[in-house]
Formats: sequence, C-alpha cells, structure tokens
Amino acid sequence: MATSHLKSQNSTTSKLSNTDIVLTSLCAGAIAGALAKTTIAPLDRTKINFQISQQPYSAKRAVQFIKETYRKEGFLALWRGNSATMARIIPYAAIQFTAHEQWKRILKVDSTGKSPGKQFLAGSLAGMTSQSLTYPLDLARARMAVTHKDEYATLRQVFLKIYREEGLLTFYRGYIPTIMGVIPYAGVSFFTYETLKRWYREHVDNSPTPHPIVSLGFGAIAGMLGQSSSYPLDIVRRRMQTDTNKTYLSILGTLKTIHKHENIYGFYKGLSSNWLKNPLAVGVSFVTYDYLKRLIIEKKYQQGT
Repeated sequence: MATSHLKSQNSTTSKLSNTDIVLTSLCAGAIAGALAKTTIAPLDRTKINFQISQQPYSAKRAVQFIKETYRKEGFLALWRGNSATMARIIPYAAIQFTAHEQWKRILKVDSTGKSPGKQFLAGSLAGMTSQSLTYPLDLARARMAVTHKDEYATLRQVFLKIYREEGLLTFYRGYIPTIMGVIPYAGVSFFTYETLKRWYREHVDNSPTPHPIVSLGFGAIAGMLGQSSSYPLDIVRRRMQTDTNKTYLSILGTLKTIHKHENIYGFYKGLSSNWLKNPLAVGVSFVTYDYLKRLIIEKKYQQGT
C-alpha cells in the first residue's frame, strides 16, 4: 500500500516538466527558509556572539545577553542582522532545495532507499551548491549580528565597508571550513529526514506525506544530527568571518588558537542552545517545504487536467 501511494505521488510529479519542478522547488524553498530563520533569529544572534568570543557559554549568560540587548537596543535588536539573513536565506534555501531535487535526479537516487550513498551525496552537493553561491551574504549577516547598528546600519554598508577596508577576498574568508562543514551537515540532514519519512511510510502510516507534527519531529532529529556532525567547523568559520583584527587567518591557526585559550570545549560553545535553535529551524523548513511543494504540484496538476 505504501508503495502504491508513493508511486501515485511520483506519478503526479513526473507529469510536470523539469522547469516546473525547479520553479516549484525555488518558491517552496524560499518561503520555507524565510519562515524557519525568522522564527529562530534571536537565538541565532545569541549563538553567533558566543561563538566568536572566548567567553564560556552557559544558558544563564545566553539569557543575560538577550536581556541586555533588549534593554540597550530594544526588542527589534534581537532580530538585528535578520535583513541580511533574509537576503541570504531566501536564495540559499531556494537553491538548496532545488539543487537537492536536481542532484537526486542527476545521481538517479532510488526513492525506496536502495542507494543511501547517493542519497547522502545529493544532500551534500545541494548544501555545497547553495553555500557557494550565497557565501558573501552569510559573511555579511555574521558581521551585522556581532556589531552595533552604528557600525553597520544596512546590508549595503556592510558590503561597502568590507570591500573598501579589507578587500574583495574577505567576502570568502572562512569559505573552506564552511564547505568542509556543510558536506556532513547537509548530507546528514537530508539523508536522515528522507530516511525517517520512508521508514514512517513503510511501518506506520502509508500516506505519501506524514502529519506535519511528525515531519517536524523528523526534521528536528535531522537538524540535530546534522549540526552535531559539523559544529566545530561552524565555530571556525564564524571566527574567521567576523575577525577584523586578523587573529584567525587560517583554518589551522584558528583551530590552534581556540584550543589554546578555550580547550576542546571551545569547539562546542553554544551547541546546547543550537540543539534548541537548529532542530526547530530545520524542522520548520522541511515541513513548510514539503507542504508548499505538495500544494503547488497539486494545483498545477489540477490545472493541467
């Protein structure tokens, strides 16, 4: 029965042209990414501030940071840098979900789970594709998140100031550790989510798409596993991205400096808060994408019949 439902869903999708599939993925991915990131923006800003400092992380300090930010800069300051986040995450998520669909098609990933290696690779390549195309926006977002609004008032100012004072290559500072981290992160996230959905379809409920709450849970698990697999490299890239004093100029140098001053714990600073933030973001993103994709495909199919 599960197989027949899956075949029916795949049959509907297969009647769409590849252009329709791309446009559907772009639209659903963009909205999914924007909604997910806006939901966790205050937690994201808190995480970045601890990642780039040598101050030990604790839940108490995180709450204190949020309170001080609210008191000194106002409620909306908790979303400072979110405009840069939106400028990045909308194309990033749109490209990532679209690239994932296309890489699955190119690699001929089997929908029954008989090609787990290809499934993992499709997720990794999707992450690499989207990260490479939107990396300067990620760097700009990080700079805005860790500075006062007097230094970088707008996204445009971030780009102009970095270009004038630090040079063009600065926009890709931290790129290598980012890509090294996104390979396991995106691979594990997509692989885990797709695997859990398939298992649920085969053993619990044979409907093509699980209930949104179930999908949210699967997305959260995928996000937690993906984040844990790549978190130390996330620390390294944030230090390199936000470093204006040229302390963190290379991956090896950054690793040594963090270990020297903060020990092994420095590589996992803020991970506990990320286990709240990232699973929520990934879960919301996957659920929203699946829902919108199915909705758009069904409407297109109905219009074509």
